[in-house]
Amino acid sequence: MILHRLVGLSLVAAVLALAPVATDTAPARLRGTAFGLFNLASGITTLIASVLAGWFWTEYGAAATFYAGAGFSAAAFVGLLALRPQHQPNSPTATG
Repeated sequence: MILHRLVGLSLVAAVLALAPVATDTAPARLRGTAFGLFNLASGITTLIASVLAGWFWTEYGAAATFYAGAGFSAAAFVGLLALRPQHQPNSPTATG
């Protein structure tokens, strides 16, 4: 029961951290639309993740579900590392 509460708290923390990013990057007149699209994308991905986790649990057991979650998290981390901007130490600055 405690694990369920911790998972719920982590989901709330993620939404609270990411929702302002979605609205702050949108023009003022489209902030409501950006927030709605953010919630739509979050809902669809949560549904897909839940169905996939249920399938893993049914087919391979509880441990495989958590291993798969760890694998997806590791893949997302590597993907984010690949997409981050590269640091260019000799690039001209706006003030220089």
